[in-house]
Amino acid sequence: MSADSIRILTVCTGNICRSPAAERLLAAGLGDAAQVTSAGTGALSGYPMDAAMVPLVQAAGASVDGFAARQLTPAMVKSADLILALTTAHRSQAVRLAPVAVRRSFTLLELARIVGSPAFPALTTDSVSDRLREMVQQAAPRRMLGADGVVDDDVPDPFRRGPEVFASSFVMIRDAVDVIVDAVH
Repeated sequence: MSADSIRILTVCTGNICRSPAAERLLAAGLGDAAQVTSAGTGALSGYPMDAAMVPLVQAAGASVDGFAARQLTPAMVKSADLILALTTAHRSQAVRLAPVAVRRSFTLLELARIVGSPAFPALTTDSVSDRLREMVQQAAPRRMLGADGVVDDDVPDPFRRGPEVFASSFVMIRDAVDVIVDAVH
């Protein structure tokens, strides 16, 4: 991690399936440009990543080593430069803990949709960490632009569900992370 790296926080419920997958994929894709962590609104604190998610994350080239679930706190939300929630409810819960974070809080799918849009402006700053900061600033006012109806920005919770649900949720996370990473590289 470099001195100017951006702090990204991913948030889900138990912090053992979706947010750790997003955390580890973002960390792998962004390298030293970001310090990526995760937490849960009802975390299974201290638990490792769910065994069904581990091979999916590893197959995508990210490490699962040393992961332990953590409970979301107001301090985590306040200190993050970007909060990426896995559902709109998680985003709302994070913002309730620290309302100051509202303009830098998105769902993962929402941010990917915004930055993946052909209308999203080119990022012009030099470093990846600066482009990430610029991306957050550019994305906030574009939240509602181009919305042609109701958009489902929630990644389904695979916890205690079959391998198909894990795979489907993982693909949604991986594809969104790829869009975000590509936007800043």
